[in-house]
Amino acid sequence: MVIARALVAAARAEGHDAHLLVTADFGFGRNFASYRANWSAPVATIQGRAVDQVISLRYPSYAVRHPRHLCWLNHAMREYYDLWPRFAATLSTRALVKENVRKALVHAADRWLLKHLNEVIAQSKTIQERLARDFGVDADVLWPPPPPRTYRCDKYGDFIFAVSRLTPLKRLGLLVRALAEPAARHVRVAIAGEGPSRSELEELAAHLGVTDRVTLLGRIDEATLVDRLARCRAVCFAPFGEDYGFVTVEAFASRKAVVTCHDSGGPAELVSHERSGLVCDPTPAAIAASLARLMEDRALAERLGAAAAAQAATMTWPAAVRRLVMT
Repeated sequence: MVIARALVAAARAEGHDAHLLVTADFGFGRNFASYRANWSAPVATIQGRAVDQVISLRYPSYAVRHPRHLCWLNHAMREYYDLWPRFAATLSTRALVKENVRKALVHAADRWLLKHLNEVIAQSKTIQERLARDFGVDADVLWPPPPPRTYRCDKYGDFIFAVSRLTPLKRLGLLVRALAEPAARHVRVAIAGEGPSRSELEELAAHLGVTDRVTLLGRIDEATLVDRLARCRAVCFAPFGEDYGFVTVEAFASRKAVVTCHDSGGPAELVSHERSGLVCDPTPAAIAASLARLMEDRALAERLGAAAAAQAATMTWPAAVRRLVMT
């Protein structure tokens, strides 16, 4: 939703009459009801004016019918694609049979829908590779710029910042475990976000004896987010197979380096190792070593942060709008 709102605001700033339409998604297990609702969505006009183009962003909105429809894809329903092995491992034998049938039907529907759009553009190289592998769709890559906020850098403070929904795929547990490694024994971390993994993270921190160096901030507002980014030493964002990950470019826009992992997907594409951040193995020891380097060497954090800011400056919403609006 952040990308959608930012795109609408940027399109309006470029002189387009842009509107955000949130289409139906009835949740897991009701995929085809969601497809039908999007296929039937009334998008020919809005507020009494003809719609010249539709830009969709993800499942199931790419099922919307319009003669000029471009999809700037964030992701399809990942449980039936790259996350299938993890998802299938949680199913009973009976449920696995049913979900295999549903997966085949979803694949067929997505392949047909995506190939009948005017164009598909990927939001990252990770998504570009999925499109080629799963659908045979060749797509350009257009990374979303930082959200239109006034980011700043106040200082390179005494803590590492992490912000994410607290779910297993975001792997905040790796960050907490890293603090128990000898290399990171003096590192402090603030984690913003809410989600089902919060209690697990609290228990893990207590078990490892690092509770005094982990602050779980919960949900924070935009001003607090910008303030924490402005004052941290660096950002750690090490999810598994992330589609894109706005956190990375938000950190860059705040002149802060990012620590991520080789298998983190979108963030690992954006972070240039030893230039705009550090890319390491997805292990507590490797993350601990990276965090310790940044906390022990402020000049390194500043140098990487400066390169990160220069990279973020090349990613602009006016340029994105020009690429996405069909002529």
